[in-house]
Amino acid sequence: MQAASGQHYPEGALYLVATPIGNLADISLRALYGLRLADTIACEDTRHTQSLLRAYGIDKAGHQLLALHQHNEEEAAQNVLDRLRTGQRVAYVSDAGTPCISDPGARLVAVVRQQGVRCIPLPGASSVTTLLSAAGCVTGHADAGGFVFHGFLPSKALERTRAVQLLQKEERTTLILEAPHRIEALAQALAELGARLVTVGRELTKQFEEIATLPAHDLPAWFAADANRLRGEFALVIHPQPATTDAQQDTQTLRTLHLLLAELPLKTAVKLATEITGSPKNALYESALAWKELQKEKQKEK
Repeated sequence: MQAASGQHYPEGALYLVATPIGNLADISLRALYGLRLADTIACEDTRHTQSLLRAYGIDKAGHQLLALHQHNEEEAAQNVLDRLRTGQRVAYVSDAGTPCISDPGARLVAVVRQQGVRCIPLPGASSVTTLLSAAGCVTGHADAGGFVFHGFLPSKALERTRAVQLLQKEERTTLILEAPHRIEALAQALAELGARLVTVGRELTKQFEEIATLPAHDLPAWFAADANRLRGEFALVIHPQPATTDAQQDTQTLRTLHLLLAELPLKTAVKLATEITGSPKNALYESALAWKELQKEKQKEK
């Protein structure tokens, strides 16, 4: 704790404190010191936070805990601002992980910053970075680095399906979250991604943590194979689109051209194939003529 106590913790500042996502040992020295020092702790659930504080031997009176959750965030933010103006150090914690990442807190930070009050992050556990570090995602595209965080997909079936259709077009690594009562429906929706790899993180950092990587079309069967796999909180990483080699690209282009030629006049088929594949029109025209000649030869042989 000496390493943390030697740092500066200004008064009248909001401290955004990351708490464990499961394993109580995953908390930083700065977080513990900041929570002890705080005059007020704004929290998503006061009962949950009180239990967490006691686990670390931190004693706070009831009036020092302030409920701030998605249903009262704007109103509670004004209460926090009032306390900050008196010079209090106010810490904010969500139930687990880093505040403002699929948890309340963003509105609070916006209100505080608009008033010119300092916001100080005390970093720590996050299911997002935890699973990404264990997924082993290797991008196959020079321009597809980084990752996209989508959080929770829509709960309604049609909206979720549309969201997955958009994910099919996303070449970058994508991370989503899901609750246990919707994980089977999500697995069915993600199966449409076919052979694209998905890393499932279940109960991250907890006793029954499970991390598995498998093709998206195998997700429904994987969850159905063991009822325990439906329990807990989930984070899922959709791996980036694999790179397409020149040979694969050429094969796909020719297949598209041949399918169009089977149904359309030559010029129309070439025009559409050019628009679909982005290949040079002249090259496709030559390939189309050659394919037509080949079909004629096959007909003569019959």
